[in-house]
Amino acid sequence: MIYLLYGTEDYLIEKEIKKLKADLNIDEIDTNTYSMNETKIEDIVDDFQTYSLFSDSKTVIIEDSYIFSSKKCSIDQNGEILEKYLESPNPNTICIFTLNCQKLDERKKLVKLARKNGTVKELNNINVNILVKEMFENYEISNSLVNLLISRVGTNLEILNQEVNKIKIYKDKDLVITEDDIINLTSKNIESDMFALINYIVNKDKYNALLVYHELIKNNEEPVVMLINLSNKLRMIYQVKIFMKKGYSEADIAKILDVKPGALYYMRDSLRKYDEKRLIFLLEKLKELDYKIKTNSIDRFLGFELFILEN
Repeated sequence: MIYLLYGTEDYLIEKEIKKLKADLNIDEIDTNTYSMNETKIEDIVDDFQTYSLFSDSKTVIIEDSYIFSSKKCSIDQNGEILEKYLESPNPNTICIFTLNCQKLDERKKLVKLARKNGTVKELNNINVNILVKEMFENYEISNSLVNLLISRVGTNLEILNQEVNKIKIYKDKDLVITEDDIINLTSKNIESDMFALINYIVNKDKYNALLVYHELIKNNEEPVVMLINLSNKLRMIYQVKIFMKKGYSEADIAKILDVKPGALYYMRDSLRKYDEKRLIFLLEKLKELDYKIKTNSIDRFLGFELFILEN
């Protein structure tokens, strides 16, 4: 059996592997794992062809299988060897290829063979809110609290899963999740604070922008690093707006800018509100502030605060 799992979220790939292991009764003792960035395909195929010492079937998981995409593996791989195997795979071996990428290279014979003789599954289209609810399993949590958790932690599914598990361990027998649970038990992600800061600055909400800024300073965030992060995020928002105006899909934009699709999903509302001229204006002001700080014309803490107050 051949399985090819691909997508930009490692969490979803791992989740699918766990499901396959349960559905196919795969035993860990009969499972070998390789990376195509570290092991030659000849050695991996040799393992495909050998029989298990413990049962009638065996499982081989092959990570970083970029040989199925336009991206190259860290070491040279001979695709023809794998092509020959995929044309006539060992029925007693379950092969699970995984790779973190947006798209496969559909022109490749390898991809066509995987589709013909196996199962290819894309794990890109995600609804983070639904996945978070699934993570909580039989716990009760409202949609508003799911949104609160995401706003605090961000959209990285692996980090979200860690935070959800933390809450579940603490709650134990109490299956109702409250706002206090999320506020007190989860670690606030700097990324979510930065997007909140951007939102307040773009919308000229100086009071709340200063609150977030002072909170970041309390947490020992460096103003120069904040300046760089703010500039990068504003630039990305501007680029996304331009690409969307040209008719690009979210998936295409995510690939071009090398960001996760989930990040774009949560930028949708903000993108509609942000004016392109305002974004360019702020980027110019941040550039001026960066120059003043580097030339010691202004204190970095005072400079960032004045940037908020004056713009």
